[in-house]
Amino acid sequence: MKQLYKTVGLCFTSILIVTGCTTISSMHHHSTEKVTVYAVSAQGIGEKLGTVTLEDTSEGLKIQTNLEKIPSGPHGFHVHEYGSCQPVGKDGQVGAALAAGGHFNPNHAEHHGTPMTGHLGDLPLLTADADGNVKETNIAPRLKLADIRGHAIVVHSGGDNYSDTPKPLGGGGSRIACGVI
Repeated sequence: MKQLYKTVGLCFTSILIVTGCTTISSMHHHSTEKVTVYAVSAQGIGEKLGTVTLEDTSEGLKIQTNLEKIPSGPHGFHVHEYGSCQPVGKDGQVGAALAAGGHFNPNHAEHHGTPMTGHLGDLPLLTADADGNVKETNIAPRLKLADIRGHAIVVHSGGDNYSDTPKPLGGGGSRIACGVI
């Protein structure tokens, strides 16, 4: 009888240990990173405008923006290929955050598009309110934080129509804010 109690006790303890380890494993926090975003111009990197928090979820990369001093209205928003927000000369002119390169596009998508169809760096459009605040939460379903670490996140001056026409890259225009992931 004592052997039976020992066996049952050992089995019960084993179940608790396995269940406990599974629970601890499932409680492990998703990978999260807070990116500081700065104003950018041809003169360089300016004042802090806020943060973008990136978090892996089962639905994709959750993107929470907490930005201010962004001109009101819609803005293109992308992950760019290099982790720099410095200005660079191109075609005889210096451009804001051009060191970030083009849109992050490791899959070589032929065209800019929606977060589901275009470059992997194509993120959902941001809209700043009348006071210049952008407090939005979006999902980039095809991205994970590990994919974009070491790259830049960029806010453009204009909106984004997710097409290469009538203007290339959705018509977002110049880069006005940038942060390195």
